[in-house]
Amino acid sequence: MPVARTRSVALLGLAGSIVEVEADLSAQLPAFIIIGLPDAALGEARDRVRAAAVNAGCPLPQRRLTVNLSPAALPKHGSGFDLAIAVACLAAAGEISSESVERVVHLGELGLDGRLRPIDGILPAVLAAVRAGYDTVMVPAANADEARLVPGVAVLGVASLLDAAVHHGGVFDSRVFEPVPAPDRADPDDRLGEPVGDLADVAGNDSAVEALLAAAAGGHHVFLLGPPGAGKTMLASRLPGILPDLDAEEALEVASLRSLAGRPPRSGLSRRPPFEAPHHTATAAAMVGGGSRLIRPGAAARASHGVLFLDEAPEFPSAVLDVLRQPLESGTVAIHRANAVASFPARFQLVLAANPCPCGNHGSKAIDCTCPPAARRRYLARISGPLLDRLDVQLWVPRITAAGLRVAAEQPGVSTAVARERVIEARARAARRLRGTPWRTNAQMPGPWLRGAGGLHPGGRATADLDRALELGGVTMRGYDRILKVSWTLADLEGASAPGLEHVGRALFLRKGLQP
Repeated sequence: MPVARTRSVALLGLAGSIVEVEADLSAQLPAFIIIGLPDAALGEARDRVRAAAVNAGCPLPQRRLTVNLSPAALPKHGSGFDLAIAVACLAAAGEISSESVERVVHLGELGLDGRLRPIDGILPAVLAAVRAGYDTVMVPAANADEARLVPGVAVLGVASLLDAAVHHGGVFDSRVFEPVPAPDRADPDDRLGEPVGDLADVAGNDSAVEALLAAAAGGHHVFLLGPPGAGKTMLASRLPGILPDLDAEEALEVASLRSLAGRPPRSGLSRRPPFEAPHHTATAAAMVGGGSRLIRPGAAARASHGVLFLDEAPEFPSAVLDVLRQPLESGTVAIHRANAVASFPARFQLVLAANPCPCGNHGSKAIDCTCPPAARRRYLARISGPLLDRLDVQLWVPRITAAGLRVAAEQPGVSTAVARERVIEARARAARRLRGTPWRTNAQMPGPWLRGAGGLHPGGRATADLDRALELGGVTMRGYDRILKVSWTLADLEGASAPGLEHVGRALFLRKGLQP
């Protein structure tokens, strides 16, 4: 018989590569051989496929079967190639149409009973198939709804290997298989697309609310410092609610990352920005991603196009915090292994929250701090200077007073809906100004371009105080650029054509406003 071919997808990070699955049937002693750099789980496919084919009612011939996964140099992981291997073998045996099999990309794991089991990462795999020019994919029935989120592709959801063989023209005894349901992996802390309270709930902290609006409008990173109970966590949890909706491409990327992490979309494609808040015991691998076999995205990648919130930031190991330095600059995470490098998008807004000292009372007017100065310095020194230098907005959040609470009751704060409209209008102004460039928000502008080819340096009297701070070493060159970006955001929020002295001064305060 001639060699039968079909296609599957190998994922490395969020990128997928088409793998050609070739099957050859020869008249030799019965054997099942898989070549082409399979890992241990993929090498075990020979036993799964043969048992599944027998129990599904479409057994493989008792002859020598050789399966090649090409390109051979590409690492291949997991059990998602089972369906492709099985249909290629059936096509090589002449049981199903080779032409039909060759036109379809097959994804799915086989159980010993012949049913197809859902796999993680189906969304990025289908996206890779579409980008490679294929218009039909066959997936387990439990993955079909997720695969249909990708536009421009025909999705064939099948419950068993027998159903797949019949679709490709096989003639077998009819049997009904109950589809394997998708596992319930609902995360109780999953806040994707779900509002967590209203911004109007924040009482008596108008300056912090305005700083949060500026951060949302420009895509700036934030550091909130203040005593316990001041509302830092409340502020951070309201940030995703005032961010604009994701566009179709961003929503698909967010859903792909979650699919790869084993948290597929539950009900369609959400357009709301994600919110990730890992615990302070998280490791560096949990933060940026990793894995010895299949490389999965960490919290930083899953927060892409949304918010990564690190509460009690000094409690995180310094090494874990510092792995975020490179993603904050480049917007990507690269996980290096001996035989491959996996990349994930990581363009998120970072929000750090911290107490001013171990006891939390430094700066409080009512309670004395019991921490010696050295202990306070050591506590906040766990957040390195280079990381802090990458945070555009650094703000002291005081505790609300009784008088402030009475004023807040009489004058309700800005709501999430109103704040989101202001953010959308400010981002639209920035987008018009940045038309024709790769950037969409003020935070994404490179400093050299802003001061040079972009012609966006306010200059003159507007930046006199900022220039003096740079001259005296009060801010770094990176900080200088970030202050200019925040000043443009403040101007966008007020509808000004360019930042003036007041905008630059407020941006400088937001950068240096950590003192109680």
